Amino acid sequence: MQLNNNVTEFILLGLTQDPVRKKIVFVTFLLFYLGTLLGNFLIITTIKTSRTLGSPMYFFLFHLSLSDTCFCTSIAPRMIVDALLKKTTISFSECMIQVFSLHFFGCLGIFILILMAADRYVAICKPLHYTTIMSRWVCAVLVAVAWVGSCMHSLTQIFLALSLPFCGPNVIDHYFCDLQPLLKLACADTYVINLLLVSNSGAICTVSFVMLMCSYVIILYSLRNHSAEGRRKALSTCISHIIVVILFFGPCIFIYTRPATTFPMDKMIAVFYTLGTPLINPLIYTLRNTEVKTAMRKLWGRKLILDDKR
Repeated sequence: MQLNNNVTEFILLGLTQDPVRKKIVFVTFLLFYLGTLLGNFLIITTIKTSRTLGSPMYFFLFHLSLSDTCFCTSIAPRMIVDALLKKTTISFSECMIQVFSLHFFGCLGIFILILMAADRYVAICKPLHYTTIMSRWVCAVLVAVAWVGSCMHSLTQIFLALSLPFCGPNVIDHYFCDLQPLLKLACADTYVINLLLVSNSGAICTVSFVMLMCSYVIILYSLRNHSAEGRRKALSTCISHIIVVILFFGPCIFIYTRPATTFPMDKMIAVFYTLGTPLINPLIYTLRNTEVKTAMRKLWGRKLILDDKR
């Protein structure tokens, strides 16, 4: 389908065209990206090396950090480099790859959040059957299903993008490729494709958000029968998850559940869920989680001891 298009590359306008503001964007988002890599790398390394973080919750947290890192990496490096250039272009093929990776890792993060909510539900509401229901094999299968489901979702997005004819202009008023801004450039009626986009990405975001919030309401309601200590620990974990869910799904629902129209705040909202949430997640899961902080201190202490022996 690409061969039928007259457009071989797109021009990305980015967040701003002002030279001074572009330098501010470069510094700010370089720091954001480095912070995201550092935070998620610490979580991934800690979970992989710690013997105390072997429960399903941390198995899912490992994959969430991995998906956050890849999700951010699919956008941030190019955005940072583009902030230094006067004219930023992206080839048609690179644009399609970015659409695929953005939706693949974004959808994977959504599915992992659902698995984490399911894990908390079983742990709190069915504690006697927890080890049987959430066995290592079951968790591995659930994560594998999440990866396959994300791939299917991304392939759908690519199919929709490749079905769009582009005759010009080729200027994307955004800092990355996505179906919403691409729909505005298509030289054909995009009503059906936009409807498919809303029923795909929009439905996944909305239904997942409703499912997650309902599950946490049930979990919080069931805590009334627990001891004060058990209630405090469960509340700390659940509140962390709820914060992540609201921060991620709020912007996604705003972007993907409406017609192909753009608003002035769209790019800033996109910044929040593409770069902000992957940075905030490690902070939420470490600062509010005693087990993770303890495991990180042990890992750092063990590293210092090894360095002293050398």
